Amino acid sequence: MKKLGLLPRLVLAIACGILLGMLLPRSGIAVLATFNGLFSNFLNFVIPLIIIGFVVPGISELGQGAGKTLALTAGIAYASTILAGSLAYFTDTALFPSLLKNSANIFDFSAANPEESLVGSLFTVEMPAVMGVMTALILSFVLGLGIAATRAEVLKKAFDEFQRIISKLIESVIIPLLPFHVLGIFANMTFTGEVAKIMSVFLKVFALIILLHCVVILLQYVVAGSAARKNPIRLIRTMLPAYATAIGTQSSAATIPVTLAQAKKNGVSPEVADFVIPLCATIHLAGSTITLTSCSLAIMYISGMPSSFGVILPFLLMLGVTMVAAPGVPGGAVMAALGLIESMLGFNETMCALMIALYLAQDSFGTACNVTGDGAIAILVDRIVSGWKKTA
Repeated sequence: MKKLGLLPRLVLAIACGILLGMLLPRSGIAVLATFNGLFSNFLNFVIPLIIIGFVVPGISELGQGAGKTLALTAGIAYASTILAGSLAYFTDTALFPSLLKNSANIFDFSAANPEESLVGSLFTVEMPAVMGVMTALILSFVLGLGIAATRAEVLKKAFDEFQRIISKLIESVIIPLLPFHVLGIFANMTFTGEVAKIMSVFLKVFALIILLHCVVILLQYVVAGSAARKNPIRLIRTMLPAYATAIGTQSSAATIPVTLAQAKKNGVSPEVADFVIPLCATIHLAGSTITLTSCSLAIMYISGMPSSFGVILPFLLMLGVTMVAAPGVPGGAVMAALGLIESMLGFNETMCALMIALYLAQDSFGTACNVTGDGAIAILVDRIVSGWKKTA
């Protein structure tokens, strides 16, 4: 199984879950539901630790290189991420009524007790989190900004090491167990007769997400190309090796060497490219935000939950910060976002499991959109910085 990538494992888990849901008796489904309950409780325990482990080092690292170029790059990256999520929201809300017209309220995910719709677990083990999600976020902001302002190197090193621990936990424990979690959810839904409805939604949402990725990349390079007076299609064509590499690695960090080389081929000055590309690999997540927004809205739509822009915008604004320095492992962004998905959108464990499955099934394409957009930001920053030098 380790030799397979995450996506093949996830597809295999869904297929096995559907098969087991048709073959196992209720007692067998209850065993799988017990594992799901334990895994979900463990995730809830880990989520505040994930937030602290990602956000504190990310903010403190940004503060080390304070300057106009840093502020400019971070501002453009954040704006790109929020605008991409907003575009996804308005596109989804316009198309979902026709695209998913027979899927509204097909399953009561929002029930107070998911066991009313799905087979319940045999027993539960409470794993209370050490703090709430918002407490973890606020604490992360305070510590990250404090470390940057006071240059507390010892504390910074401690949180860098804590980040490595959390990254190892995700890479070695959570990600390997996720396919089994997804298997259990799909077995349960197959047993209760709901899986066919959910799968029909999955395929339509996937197609729309990939289309949105392409639109956002085009818009990013139209803006960058207009500023630099270059052909956006040629710029995109030059970045295709980075896009393809990201699909294979599922990691923005692992794709940095290729992204850097292609950005320089697009005419970005070496000093700007060397600064902007590695930075954007951790703070620019337009593709991931499109995916998280669209997957969230799809689940909210089919469960009949309210999904006004007033609900989604605060989620997007927090998402752009929370995913800063998400680890370079598959699924890092959705792991960092789970706390917000639960606390701000009101998702329960079944909805979160489906959210993880939806996200991970196309994580490669979201990462590819992220790194390709990094090249556009580098072009735009290079153009602005060169303008500053001319007026200096």
